Amino acid sequence: MSPVKVQHFTSLAKFLHWLMAFIWIGAWFVGYVAVTWRDELNEDHSLTIAHKALASTLLLLVVIRIAWRLTHPAPPLPDSMSAVMRRAAHAGHFVIYAAGLIALPVSGWLWSSVADKPIMVLWSFRLPPLTAPHPEYYELMKNIHVTLAFTMGALIAGHILIALKHAMIDRDGVMSGMLPKSFVSRKPTDIKRQ
Repeated sequence: MSPVKVQHFTSLAKFLHWLMAFIWIGAWFVGYVAVTWRDELNEDHSLTIAHKALASTLLLLVVIRIAWRLTHPAPPLPDSMSAVMRRAAHAGHFVIYAAGLIALPVSGWLWSSVADKPIMVLWSFRLPPLTAPHPEYYELMKNIHVTLAFTMGALIAGHILIALKHAMIDRDGVMSGMLPKSFVSRKPTDIKRQ
């Protein structure tokens, strides 16, 4: 079997990927705890405030990430992947960007806006409301946000499992290309994206 040629994402692409992944997962768990154990652990709404402070940063970071991605395309997927799997990978990434990194935080922003509740980005500045207060839409926006959150939670879990499959079973270099180079054994087959 010939050595796998690992084609790396740019350093900034890797940094944004891992930073946003940690923020997204952290915000998801904080939001889940805030809602599930509201009376026990979130009576003062500090977890809700933390959830919003973290999740709202994704709206800023995704603009940078999309701009970088458009000017620095991802490395090609390995030849060992079928055409169907390549299309599925591209579709999955599109849904993560569109629904997980844009629609989910925007739905939370709208939920806070109709409820007339503030969102402080990293506890430092307030996002302007997207609409005037509309208490009659509170339940609708809550249901949209929660449904999106659980749907995306399942998709992100699948994304992680597929990445682990690439690393541990397929060993095709897909996950290695997104890992910091210090995590990947240096081989002459590594190719750096320009």
